[in-house]
Amino acid sequence: MVCVILPTYNEKDSIKKCINDFEALGIIDRIIVINNNAADGTHEEVIKTSAEEFFEPVQGYGAAIQRGFREAKEDLIFVCEPDDTFLAKDIYKFLAYIDDMEVVYGSRTVKTFIWNGANMGWFLRFGNWAVAKLMEMLYNTSSLSDVGCTFRLIRKDAVIKMISDFRITSNFFGPEMMLLTKWKNISFLQIPVNYKDRVGESSVTGNLGRAFKLGVQMIWLILTFRFRRYSKN
Repeated sequence: MVCVILPTYNEKDSIKKCINDFEALGIIDRIIVINNNAADGTHEEVIKTSAEEFFEPVQGYGAAIQRGFREAKEDLIFVCEPDDTFLAKDIYKFLAYIDDMEVVYGSRTVKTFIWNGANMGWFLRFGNWAVAKLMEMLYNTSSLSDVGCTFRLIRKDAVIKMISDFRITSNFFGPEMMLLTKWKNISFLQIPVNYKDRVGESSVTGNLGRAFKLGVQMIWLILTFRFRRYSKN
């Protein structure tokens, strides 16, 4: 059984298309939308589709994903942002590796797959790559090239191993999860995915100043992770 978790805050104009794109593949058993205090009109778009909607009052990307993990019962769990930057058909790339891995992360920094107009200029591309390489070097992970990609596939048993140790409810949840997979010896790898122009402005990377600040905070998280209290089991 396969499900997709779609956290939404500012994706009113794209979420219906995203849901329909995943639905059209014919292999998704359940689509879960986590309404994280989303923009007016988002709920009205969601109810036009087959997706199940849950409301998460605690603000933050991490809070939304953790709520999605709690609601998901399926064996294979995709996480994706419904801003139309990703291609639904890329799920086949993830599925090709999941028999051998517990988690498969996407990467948006491979130039071949960055579409014209995508918000992945040299600064964001190099920044994501550099921070990923820092994580790879400090924690001896498998090859990493992007710490910020929100398209990923996780086995349910891997979620169970990590869920009690999730601490972050904000945008740093993605890197925390990557670090936890290594910390708990969960097998993972990263693969390139298509990355397109977003519908609407990102509240995170739509501004270079905010993006730079986020990058610095991610570096701090990576440097201090081993000193935080996480269980190894």
